[in-house]
Amino acid sequence: MSSRERILGRVRRALADVPPDEDAPVERDYLREHGERTVDETVDLLAENLADYRAVVHRADSEELPYLIMRLLAQRGPQYVLVPPGLPPEWMSAADPTRVHDRAVSTARELDQVESVVTGCAVAVAETGTIVLDGSPDQGRRRISLIPDHHICVVRVPDQVVASVPQALERLGPARPLTWISGPSATSDIELDRVEGVHGPRTLEVVLLR
Repeated sequence: MSSRERILGRVRRALADVPPDEDAPVERDYLREHGERTVDETVDLLAENLADYRAVVHRADSEELPYLIMRLLAQRGPQYVLVPPGLPPEWMSAADPTRVHDRAVSTARELDQVESVVTGCAVAVAETGTIVLDGSPDQGRRRISLIPDHHICVVRVPDQVVASVPQALERLGPARPLTWISGPSATSDIELDRVEGVHGPRTLEVVLLR
């Protein structure tokens, strides 16, 4: 008998006396939000927690956004910028770097030559300072936000901002390829020495777009 069969056998024995009740509702009596806030207060909390996680936060309206993205890319000086297929074209209308489109045939080595990526997001969670990508056309495949060293993520506020994780989960499809991002990539060893850029961008810039 294999290890898998032994484990599954133990699970079946443990559940043998549990009556099946597939229609029983799942209790969800946990807090949906910690405190009451206005919309503006929720957005401000998101900005505060993003900054606490070492993301760089910017605010812009639709007219300012193309020029802000242009400036952010100019400061980094990338030769190439990765662009998802559904990114609104006006967002990149003022930017100079050569655009590389998200393609299934692109290899990790090819993507590693691209310094920056610009994406939208699915939802942002104020209480945790988290942005979530779900692979929608304005976000592209998961790998394009993990390989380049610089990620500019645009969050439409207040429409894409929620207070809590439970509220975010209500907006997300469980079958989607979800990427939850709280600040730039970081990890630490047993001595708590922080290392950035191991499994994602070293620099995360979040634009709160009104």
